[in-house]
Amino acid sequence: MLYPFIFRPIFKDRIWGGRELERLFAKKIPAGKPIGESWEISDRPGDASVIANGPLAGKDLRWLMENHAAEILGGAKPAADGRFPLLCKILDAREKLSLQVHPPASKAAELGGEPKTEMWFIADAAPDASLYVGLKRGVTRTEFEKKIADGGVADCFHRIPVRAGDTMFLPSGRVHAIGDGLVIFEIQQNSDTTYRVFDWNRTGLDGKPRELHIAQSLASIDFNDFEPKLVEAKFVADGKIQKRPLVNDPLFNVEAWKLNSGANGLLKSKKLQIVAVTSGEIEIKSGSTSVNLSAGQFSLIPASLEQTEILAKSDAALLRVEAN
Repeated sequence: MLYPFIFRPIFKDRIWGGRELERLFAKKIPAGKPIGESWEISDRPGDASVIANGPLAGKDLRWLMENHAAEILGGAKPAADGRFPLLCKILDAREKLSLQVHPPASKAAELGGEPKTEMWFIADAAPDASLYVGLKRGVTRTEFEKKIADGGVADCFHRIPVRAGDTMFLPSGRVHAIGDGLVIFEIQQNSDTTYRVFDWNRTGLDGKPRELHIAQSLASIDFNDFEPKLVEAKFVADGKIQKRPLVNDPLFNVEAWKLNSGANGLLKSKKLQIVAVTSGEIEIKSGSTSVNLSAGQFSLIPASLEQTEILAKSDAALLRVEAN
C-alpha cells in the first residue's frame, strides 16, 4: 500500500545561486557552493528523487512509476516515456537568471526539446526584487532581434516588482527571467529544456560564457505576449482554511492554503496531489500513516489514497498542486 511520500532533495549548484535554502528552510546544502536549485520531486533521467520516509525509503520515484504508476497517477497523464508528469523545485536566485524561453508544444519536437509550462510562487523577496516576464507592449520581433544584436534585449522585457506571496504563471513560449534576491517555489512540467536569449555577459561556473540559443528562442517566443500580470485572485474562506486559486491549466492546478494553528482540512480524494509547505508546520494523515512537514518540504500524495487530512501544527501556508 502506498502512502504520502517525502523525498531527499537534489541540490544543483548554479552561478546565480546562494545559501538562502539553508537559512530559510534549514536544508543541508553542500558547503562552499552557490546552490541555485533544490529539486524536491523529480523523475528526470539521472535525477530521480529518492524516498525518505516509510517502508519504501531508499526506492526512488522512477521505481514508483515503473511499479505503481496507476496508483500514483489515477487519472493524471504521465510525461514522456511514462515519467512522473511534474517537476517541483525551490530556486534561490542571488543574481539574475538568463533571459530565456521554453518551447511551446507546437514547436518543441522540431527544435529537439520538451515543452515547459510552469508557475512561480515567491517565497522570499528582497525589497527591490522583480521578475522579467513577457514583452513590453508594442515590441516587435524585428525590434527584439535588433536588440539581441546590439546587446540591449533586456529593454524589451516587461519588468514586474514582486514580494513574498506573489505568483506568476508562465506558459511555454513566454519569455522570462528571475531577478536577483528571490526564493521561488517552482511547479512545472517534467521538462528541462531552456533556450537562453541573453545571459548578462557573464561566465558560467567553468569560467566560460554560457551557451545562447538565439534561433531556438526566436522560434519559441510568443511575440504577442505583452505585459502579463501576476495572479490576482484573492483568498476565500473554505471552512477553517483560506484558499486562493493560483493556476487552472490542462497540465496542473495549484491553489494556496492558509491555516491557523490547529485547523484541519481534507485533500481531494482519488487525485494525484503534491503538498508544498511555504511556511509553518503541518501534519499529513492518511490511514495509519502520518507525515510531518515544515517550510520548504514537499509531499507526493498518490491518487490511490482515499482520504488524506492536513492538520496545521502551527500557523501555516502551503501550495496544493493537482496533476491533470
